[in-house]
Amino acid sequence: MHYEEIRSEETVQLNIEGKIDAVSSDEFQTLVLAAFTKTKCVIINLEKVTYMSSAGLRALTLGDKTAKSKKGQLIIINVPEQVRDVFRVTGFDTILDIR
Repeated sequence: MHYEEIRSEETVQLNIEGKIDAVSSDEFQTLVLAAFTKTKCVIINLEKVTYMSSAGLRALTLGDKTAKSKKGQLIIINVPEQVRDVFRVTGFDTILDIR
């Protein structure tokens, strides 16, 4: 997994590339939670993500809980079809703010 962080005045956008699996999920989770120390609104761009496991979903759940505790937002954008299918099957498409 590779990433790029783009900061603006009110948001941090994380552009993620590659697989989010058991190997990379700890790093992904750390990125998401660290972004909430910088802002209340974190945008995760999954456009170049080729695979997401349940470990990645767990990291997103923690990110969503962190956002709510800070009265902020976790927004997920540009979700590829194969990852969107994982969200649908697990019900995460009804829990997360996916745009």
